[in-house]
Amino acid sequence: MCGVIRLKEASVLISTNDFRTGLTIELDGEVWQVLEFLHVKPGKGSPFVRSKLKNLRTGAVIERTFNAGEKVPRAHLDRREVQYLYNDGTSYYFMDTESYDQVAVSVETLGDAVKFLKDDMNLFLLFHRDKIIGVDLPNTVELRVVETTPGIRGDTATGGSKPATLETGLVVQVPLFVEEGDIIQVDTRTGEYLKRV
Repeated sequence: MCGVIRLKEASVLISTNDFRTGLTIELDGEVWQVLEFLHVKPGKGSPFVRSKLKNLRTGAVIERTFNAGEKVPRAHLDRREVQYLYNDGTSYYFMDTESYDQVAVSVETLGDAVKFLKDDMNLFLLFHRDKIIGVDLPNTVELRVVETTPGIRGDTATGGSKPATLETGLVVQVPLFVEEGDIIQVDTRTGEYLKRV
């Protein structure tokens, strides 16, 4: 129980030696998630940790190097499951699946996540110190192709790719055999086509 209480304190410091994928830290007043890290022990000089970090508010990804053992503040995030309801052009509305309260989130806060939102989709809102800083999407979503050039007889899975506009406005490169009306699976982390469903 004490461990849980200590984690919620704003000043909990962790060592860069303890980095792991998915860990959230605070740097320069922003919350960052560790995407990748590598402990480097050069022949000469001090060991260091090379990392790739994602800003959870803006979605920006940076590379940053830390001294081995350097202490950084850990960011404790609360995740609340919500269901996407609708948007009015400036805000996106979600319903908390436990309390049924509706929450409005600005387009700026959601960033690129809006390209993957479908009606009635369940996801998690991320809170840091009671402020919404973003969303945690499922790794994949299924979206309908609303516009693409027609396939030509004989097109195969290995015959190249073409752009396709999906129901959310997202444009992805798809194989030539994909047609309008098809439902495809897209990776929300990379925005890439995975397969036709």
